[in-house]
Amino acid sequence: MDLDDQVCYCFHVTRRKLENFARREQPRVPSQMSQCGGAGTGCGWCIPFLKQIFRQSAEGDAIEFEQLTPAEYERRRASYVRGGGGTPPPGATPLPPEAE
Repeated sequence: MDLDDQVCYCFHVTRRKLENFARREQPRVPSQMSQCGGAGTGCGWCIPFLKQIFRQSAEGDAIEFEQLTPAEYERRRASYVRGGGGTPPPGATPLPPEAE
């Protein structure tokens, strides 16, 4: 995923914004990443990725979603939400249509 791709579809927070937040604010625990635009407080899909960004900023770890295309990331989020994993708030990016 590119820096300008959304990580949090509920609150439209990009990877660039999250990485800059982690570098600038140096959160002490992963949950503090939610202070960046509310990321992770909607449906919850992006929480594992927020933790990865946190670890990358603290330890230099690789991020799993670097290998995902934005379309695949969005498809997996839709599957997560449709499977009962969380409920996006009003104003969240709509889920893509289901594949037939």
